[in-house]
Amino acid sequence: MAKVFNEPSFRDGVNLMVDRAIAVMELDDGVAQAIKSCNAVLQVQFPVKIRDKIEVFTGWRATHSTHRLPSKGGIRYAPYADQNEVEALAALMTYKCAIVDVPFGGSKGALLIDPSQYSRDEMELITRRFTMELIRKGFFSPSTNVPAPDIGTGQREMAWMADTYKHLNPDDINYVACVTGKPVHHGGIQGRVEATGRGVQYAIREFFRHPEDIKTAKMSGSLDGKTCIVQGLGNVGYHAAKFLSEEDGTIITAVIEHNGALINDEGINIEDLYQHIDEHGGIETFPCAEFIENGQAVLEKECDILIPAALESQITMENADRIQAKLIVEAANGPITFGADEILAKKGIIIIPDAYANAGGVTVSYFEWIRNISHIRFGRMQRRHDEMRGVEMTRVLEEATGRAVSDKIRNSISRGADELDLVRSGLDDTMRLAYQEIRSTLDNREQITDLRTAVYVTSIEKISRSYLEVGVY
Repeated sequence: MAKVFNEPSFRDGVNLMVDRAIAVMELDDGVAQAIKSCNAVLQVQFPVKIRDKIEVFTGWRATHSTHRLPSKGGIRYAPYADQNEVEALAALMTYKCAIVDVPFGGSKGALLIDPSQYSRDEMELITRRFTMELIRKGFFSPSTNVPAPDIGTGQREMAWMADTYKHLNPDDINYVACVTGKPVHHGGIQGRVEATGRGVQYAIREFFRHPEDIKTAKMSGSLDGKTCIVQGLGNVGYHAAKFLSEEDGTIITAVIEHNGALINDEGINIEDLYQHIDEHGGIETFPCAEFIENGQAVLEKECDILIPAALESQITMENADRIQAKLIVEAANGPITFGADEILAKKGIIIIPDAYANAGGVTVSYFEWIRNISHIRFGRMQRRHDEMRGVEMTRVLEEATGRAVSDKIRNSISRGADELDLVRSGLDDTMRLAYQEIRSTLDNREQITDLRTAVYVTSIEKISRSYLEVGVY
């Protein structure tokens, strides 16, 4: 007889993980409850005329916390979206922002829709109408609630939303900061598209800078040559896999998609696969790997690093005991259920949790918001000054040594950092410092034995300070 697993919902799972962290903290019960509570949830239903027929769409925007403003979080378009999911994701955003020291509260939104069923013009009409509902009800502005892309949305939708806000608020000089993840030529920032995947890479790199953590994960050495399985080749999974394989020597032995998986123990070229998907619409006919229809089973394949970068609840109490990865990095939100998390911990599998690993997107969104509020691109004032200092340094070096510096070295020294360089530097620094804080919490509290609890304790301590310093009313 098959086992029956009583899994908590995604929202309950987040709350249980928070409760587990609070249990090892000396935190006032009232403050703990205030931190856990979702401040406000908006549900809207609005009609749009599509193909001479009126359709009614349902959307949500949840604001989990306003201890910092604005509240920040993506908007997803999905046929499976619901309010519980939105509330859970809003809570995760609160903890995520705190862990990487981004001064935002947590928010999240969703529209119940299958984007593949509508044309571009129809999606624009629906998006603008949804945006109007959020603006009119006070859940959308540069100062209080700032959306970003998520599953089913991207730069295009953010541009439509920003333009809609501008038309309803023509006197707001900061209108472009009402969303992040916009196209660069519409107020976006270089490096935002790949930010979450890049953040996953930086998180893994920082993990491998800690020999004791590598040893705990039953590995040794560097990232070079480590085997990796990626679930989901969307924006996050694609960039994480691409950067890890091309820059760090990681071998991508399997890629899992919704309709199956590809396996090649010698390694899959991620860029070739991505281009193949773009041309053929799927992974089935990719010639350089074996296709398997049961993609979910490939999660259980032996590897050094497993990166679930798709949807919530992919590793559950049903399959957790069969997972063979040494390190799991949660690139998606909530890919491991609360019950599965406990099983994996008992197996000794190390998990870099989503509240940290997935924070690259909101970090670079913060940079974009700052850029929009300040009305100046990064590097504009200091880049040429840095170049002149580099040229002078090269001249001094040549005079001191009596030898000419090669063009390659000259260009490297004299080149001033552009916006993309600064964004990557800021993201790398953020992910490094956040992990070091998490490790400090893990080292200094005997009751904490895993990174997830350390992440939540570190995050909740920061949030609680902001509540206690100003008073809870």
